[in-house]
Amino acid sequence: MAATSWSSSSSCTSSFGSLDDDVVCILKPDGVGAAAAAEGSVKFLCSYGGRILPRHTDGALRYVGGDNRVLSVIRPLQFYELQRKLRELCGWEVCLRCQLPTEDLDALVSVTSDDDLANLLEEYDAASKDRLQPLKIRAFLFPRTAPAPSLQPRCSPLSTPASVPRPSSNALLRRQNTSPAATARVPSPTCAPRWWAPPQVPSPARVHPPQRYDQHLVHNCSHLQ
Repeated sequence: MAATSWSSSSSCTSSFGSLDDDVVCILKPDGVGAAAAAEGSVKFLCSYGGRILPRHTDGALRYVGGDNRVLSVIRPLQFYELQRKLRELCGWEVCLRCQLPTEDLDALVSVTSDDDLANLLEEYDAASKDRLQPLKIRAFLFPRTAPAPSLQPRCSPLSTPASVPRPSSNALLRRQNTSPAATARVPSPTCAPRWWAPPQVPSPARVHPPQRYDQHLVHNCSHLQ
């Protein structure tokens, strides 16, 4: 039986140094082991600082300007760790949007959580299973914009009821008494105060017909006869 030789990158330890004991060997990733470990890495082709514009010839979208960098990370990968590495790469807080293997640049997906990142890796793993080299994840980094400030009205805000000065009751009474409508208005009998009485209109004098004294005398004379 040929003896097995371990490279210098391997280390074997035993609990008690006996051959009957279980021997645990830890291999460091060199040579073939390094290639196997590389299968657990993910590469992002990151573009930032440019714009997505249509091409003049056929109208297809393309990324114009900016910088392109390749970021390689080891699985398992968490979103907050990826976000930290992307911030170190470009120097500012980023909004990560990625292109799916079967989609164009007009259908980018936003990656904002661990679930989004897991779904993205699953899509690229399925598209890379028949390839010799795994696909690089096409990532576009956009600056995270602050929320727009609320628009302030140009005119002065309406004053609240508490800030509007209210006239006193004496001022209101004085204003009502001195108003032309109040002086010209005569109270009607239905709403007049108790002391008010309607003006007395003199009734027309009765005209008595003149008495006919001559007829009275004739009548009396005939009676006497």
